[in-house]
Parts: sequence; structure tokens; C-alpha cells
Amino acid sequence: MSNLPTLVHSRAELGQVLDQGPRTVVMTMGALHQGHLDLVDRAVAHGGQIVVTIFVNPLQFGQGEDFESYPRGLEADLAALQGRGVAVVYAPSVADIYPRGKPDITVAAGQLGQVFEGACRPGHFDGVLTVVHKLLLRTGATTAVFGQKDAQQLALIRRLVTDLDLPVQVLAVPTRRDPDGLAMSSRNQRLDAQARAKALVLPRALAAGAAEAAKSAVASAIRQAAWRILGAALPDLVVDYLEVVEPDSFAWLQDSYQGPGLIIGALRVGDTRLIDNAPITVG
Repeated sequence: MSNLPTLVHSRAELGQVLDQGPRTVVMTMGALHQGHLDLVDRAVAHGGQIVVTIFVNPLQFGQGEDFESYPRGLEADLAALQGRGVAVVYAPSVADIYPRGKPDITVAAGQLGQVFEGACRPGHFDGVLTVVHKLLLRTGATTAVFGQKDAQQLALIRRLVTDLDLPVQVLAVPTRRDPDGLAMSSRNQRLDAQARAKALVLPRALAAGAAEAAKSAVASAIRQAAWRILGAALPDLVVDYLEVVEPDSFAWLQDSYQGPGLIIGALRVGDTRLIDNAPITVG
């Protein structure tokens, strides 16, 4: 038996290779790194027919964003998946996913999709949820695996599944980091050594906030500890946000709050934009 996944490019081809049992799906935009492979390994451990989708979705890129320059490399992606237990790779074209062009009807992300990442990238989460919904239906997923690095996206996908009664289990996998602490991202390959050194302030700020949280600190002290690290790096980078939030609603935490939280941040180093987060317990 070959350990190469079956590669298909169209909805029709996909229908011919899906089996009748349970199916676990990992959705990616390609340029696979070890963080993606962690998702694949979790999918394989869960079981069922394993399907990996590779699609750079134009609906989630705004005007002036990096859709055209987003890293792509299907041959390298297939090589990375070889021997990992993946049955099918679905790498459709834009025309296959959106045969009528930009769709008239899309999934609206609601209020949660309008804050933080949604405020910085208007319409981004509508595009994400639209393609996730389409891929869940096309692949017939019974389980889907996503990374915790994209925490707001993960929260919205869970709401999508709940609010639209989709028969899909959502599994989350912790963020994979490089030895220097930077969260793995396909965009990291666009950072030169100097830019990467500047970008490291984001995981360091999150770590400082998490260390403060470990002292049973209130939300404002956690926020201040993270900002002390980040503020020292200004103006060499542009900070879109750094906040302490509730992990499901993404509401800002008040000092009276006790329970699970997230420190979330996004910054731009040159023309590269990076996001990251750290789970914490407050109080």
C-alpha cells in the first residue's frame, strides 16, 4: 500500500475517493510546517479517513493583504504528508470552490467576528467561516482539527458548528513553537534575521503576562506585565492589539474575573503580520 495520499483537485474527484466511514479533516492554506503536521498527527490519532485540504482562500484576504504573495508549494506539502497516514489531499482551485465567482451568500461571523482580528481585517472571518462551512460539507467531515494559535478563528468555528447544527466534532491542538519561542506560521519564512528578532517580542510579552497570571494576579496586572515587554520594542514594530480576554466570547477581562483566559496579540514587522496567544488562568 502506498504511503502517498491521493491528490484530487475537484469536487467531483473528491467524491470518488471518500469512503463511507467516519472522516477527520485538517484544513490548511498550504506551506505546511510542523504546526500543521501536529494537526495531522492528532487527526490520525483520532481515526477515520484522514483528509487534508490545501486552499488559499481569497475571501479571507482584504484589499492590500498578501493573497498573491502568500507562500505556496504543493509539491513540498505532499512530501511533508507522505507516510503520515493521510488518505486524501484536496487541493482545489478557486474556480472549483467558488464556481460562480465571489458568492452572493456567505456565512456572517457576527459580533465575535468584528473585534480584534475582525476589526483589523474587516470581513476576514466571514471569508474563513464560509470556506470552512463549504469544506466541512464537501469532505463530509465527522471531526475537524484546528490549531489553538488562531484562537479567535477556533472560537468562531466552534460557534459555526453549534449555531448551524453541523454534525462535526472540533478538536484543538496546542500551538507549536520554534526553539526561539516564535509561534510557527507560514508567514515566518518571510522574516529575515533582523525582522525575526523584532518579532520575538510578541511571545516574550505573552510569556510575561502568563507569568504574572501564575501569581493569581488580576487581569489589569497581567495586561500591564505583557505591555511592559511589548512597549519596550516600540516603535520598531506596529502593534494591532494586545489584550487579556475570555476565551469563548473574547470579552475584555475585568479585575473581578476569575477563571480561564487568553492573552492575545497581533503585530506587524515590516510587511509581515503575526498573531499569537497564550492560555492562562486568572485568580
